[in-house]
Amino acid sequence: MSAKVQKQIEKLRDELRRHSYLYYVEARPEIPDREFDKLLKQLEALEQQHPEFDTPDSPSHKVGGEPIAGFKTVEHREPMLSIDNVYDVDAVRDFDTRLKKLLGSDDDLAYVAEYKIDGVAISLIYENGLLVQGVTRGDGRQGDDITHNARILRGVPLRLRGDNPPPVLEVRGEVFISNPDFAHIKAAQVQAGEQVFINPRNSAAGALKLLDPKIAIQRKLRFFAHGAGYVEGVEFPTQMEFLTAIRNWGIPTTPGVTLCPSLDAALTQCETFIENLHSLDFEVDGIVLKVNDREVQEELGRTSKSPRWILAYKWEKYEAVTQIESIDIQVGKTGALTPVAHLKPVEIDLTTVSRASLHNRDEVERLGVRIGDWVVVEKAGKIIPHVVRVEEERRDGTEEEFAFPKNCPVCDTPAVQDEGGVYVRCPNPDCPAQLRETLRFFASRSAMDIEGLGIKLIEQLLAAKLLTSLTDVYRLPDRREELLALERMGEKSVDNLLAAIEGSKTQPLWRLLTGLNIRHVGTNTSQVLMRQFGTLDEIMQQTEEQLAEVDEIGPVIAAAVSQFFHSDVGRGIVEELRGFGLNFGEPVEAQETAEGDLIFDGKTIVVTGTLTKFTRDEIKELIRNHGGRAAGSVSKKTDYVVAGEKAGSKLDKATSLGVPVLTEDEFLAMVQ
Repeated sequence: MSAKVQKQIEKLRDELRRHSYLYYVEARPEIPDREFDKLLKQLEALEQQHPEFDTPDSPSHKVGGEPIAGFKTVEHREPMLSIDNVYDVDAVRDFDTRLKKLLGSDDDLAYVAEYKIDGVAISLIYENGLLVQGVTRGDGRQGDDITHNARILRGVPLRLRGDNPPPVLEVRGEVFISNPDFAHIKAAQVQAGEQVFINPRNSAAGALKLLDPKIAIQRKLRFFAHGAGYVEGVEFPTQMEFLTAIRNWGIPTTPGVTLCPSLDAALTQCETFIENLHSLDFEVDGIVLKVNDREVQEELGRTSKSPRWILAYKWEKYEAVTQIESIDIQVGKTGALTPVAHLKPVEIDLTTVSRASLHNRDEVERLGVRIGDWVVVEKAGKIIPHVVRVEEERRDGTEEEFAFPKNCPVCDTPAVQDEGGVYVRCPNPDCPAQLRETLRFFASRSAMDIEGLGIKLIEQLLAAKLLTSLTDVYRLPDRREELLALERMGEKSVDNLLAAIEGSKTQPLWRLLTGLNIRHVGTNTSQVLMRQFGTLDEIMQQTEEQLAEVDEIGPVIAAAVSQFFHSDVGRGIVEELRGFGLNFGEPVEAQETAEGDLIFDGKTIVVTGTLTKFTRDEIKELIRNHGGRAAGSVSKKTDYVVAGEKAGSKLDKATSLGVPVLTEDEFLAMVQ
């Protein structure tokens, strides 16, 4: 009988550990929370009936033990140092340049990029696979022993998975409270007549300093690991190998961690992280970049305050609380149905904010947002304002749930969800809302750059039926009299518009590719395709597999490009544009011959200061069109620096390195 009970207890423990791993590490739970709680109660009951089979690492002990009398101070075996912070891309590039100088090499450094969790730093120490201690960062040299509360952190295993754990493993990371959990906690506090917490970070810090873990567990604390402390019996050649190993042992790591082969790749990943901030259910205050190679980390060493091989790329965060007055749906150029919250106007960082995108149906459900809700809206640097969480404690029962439409609100076509994705789209290519946004993007500076064809005029042309498709733009010269009949369209305005349309026919192929509105294809991808294949016809002849083999393309983009050019709609647009005489590119051989005569062929150029004759995008395009590469930081490999007004440290560095410096006029003279 005893052996049977012991076997049942071990089976329950293994099952609970497995489900905890799936939920907190893999983010793919198999059972609902209620079922997990049911299994946990079964285990607790069996252990109470058979205390002889109880063990310290049982999942039942994550519900909290007895209160402690006070905190003991613990010396860190390795200091928990701080991280240097920067707030702009130029400073990130300077960091990379500084590391290369210290290493005496110009070879690209591989970086690990990850979100910087706005939480409380702690270390967890495992010995032979068992969690034996949790310690706060403290002053970096010593911290408080919080083992009693570390044991109740959600997702933290009391025993590591696997059969061969290292003798000693210290992992470091952040304790935090998710935004949805924080909203629920605040609502419960109001209902109980208690003082309401200010923010998730302070609430988490306070919970770790509670003496009674049964109270701390009510704060729903979670943990993400991001670094190693003192380790015995195992070596990790790279940061990514360390993170993979601890995930396999059951320790949750920061979501979305990405290995980047160079600084440029890391900065691109930073942009992706920033674009996806709205999808996070926890607070972040930046992005952390770490040199991946741990031998290189050792070689770079540290200062008295921080390691030299790690950097936090941060932004100032500003928040305000306001009310959602309504939610409507906007239809984008790819047919995506985007819910937009209309807010009571509120000032955030000297800007009046009255709208915030809710991005997609899943985001509305994750936030649990309703019309009439009071919400926290965050604005950070250049990031578009977004809703962080709902102030549930302020609900009074008048709020209304938002019903996401099943049909396109413009053309009434049944909407469909992306296979394996989060976006719901209108599949009707003739949807007026899609056409409006497609035309706006096609004429924008990012694409065909047709001056004068802005959104107001596009709306007029749509209403007058002068535009019914993308290719109708090039039929407008035949409808001059009808254009003159439009409001605020005199002869000069019409002639300027038609001249701009005619001029767009000679735009480089990458601009046309961008303007065709192929999913996942932006300016960078368009330039890659143009450089690789030369002409639009050559691109259209490639199979999906051939496209996927191109650097920086990959299977997702390849599938989208192939699908567009093999569709009746895509081929029809291309043939109509061919008939209007648009530039479809040059064969690669001709490009290479032409590039050999370009003034900046193979040159690296850095632009700094305030420009008066160009925008940054315009001068970078000129550099690329004349064979050069626009870089962000000055080094001994830089060929020219173009200096505008108020040029600062980059100009000083160029002077010290003897790099030729050009004024805007001198640059213009070289390219003309």
